[in-house]
Amino acid sequence: MPAFETSMASTYTVVDPDEVELVPFPESGIYHRRLTEALACEHMRITSVTLEPGQATAPHAHERQEEVYIAMSGGTVVVDGSSIELPAGGIVRFDAEAVRSVENHTEDETHEWLMLGAPPHGSVDDYGEYVMPEEHDE
Repeated sequence: MPAFETSMASTYTVVDPDEVELVPFPESGIYHRRLTEALACEHMRITSVTLEPGQATAPHAHERQEEVYIAMSGGTVVVDGSSIELPAGGIVRFDAEAVRSVENHTEDETHEWLMLGAPPHGSVDDYGEYVMPEEHDE
């Protein structure tokens, strides 16, 4: 499959996530792939996150952005302080104000996540309107 393929009528885009640059989240340093621009999304954001054993994303919320996380290989999501185990393919939706993160407490498994947000506030570069809990505002 080519890294990026757009139909002649621009009605779809195919992307190989492995061909999209890995960049760190500013808050946690966890590497992720920003798929929004590669997919030419206009009304949503999409990010691919890989958590190695012991890694976690920073707890955060958004001012106006609802999100859906898909646990491609299973994993732990923390929402408003409660841990929830999801099976492979498990899906969770968050209201904008819910404080959420994903964690990998395993010793030898890699966890893959797809994270979708709508509407796409902010830009592809800054992820806009993050709300960080006070204990992480340093």
